[in-house]
Amino acid sequence: MEVITIETESFYKLIQSVVERIKAEHNITEDKWISGEEAMRKLRISSKTTLQKLRNEGKVKFSQPERKIILYDVESIYQFLDKNSKETF
Repeated sequence: MEVITIETESFYKLIQSVVERIKAEHNITEDKWISGEEAMRKLRISSKTTLQKLRNEGKVKFSQPERKIILYDVESIYQFLDKNSKETF
């Protein structure tokens, strides 16, 4: 049996390229606006209060097309995560 080894970074780049290719072939695009539950999943938070705090402080963009419907901008969530990321040593 032959064993193939690959560096971690190369492995993740390979996986990312496979995912992008599948999305392109199947015309899969991410929605610009997502629900609160999806936003909480992407932010890895479990509290609606924390999500509301981020919204109130203007840290994530949102739209309220109806009284009880609040949608969140995916790009602003990614920007928030990037802005708060820390460089490792």
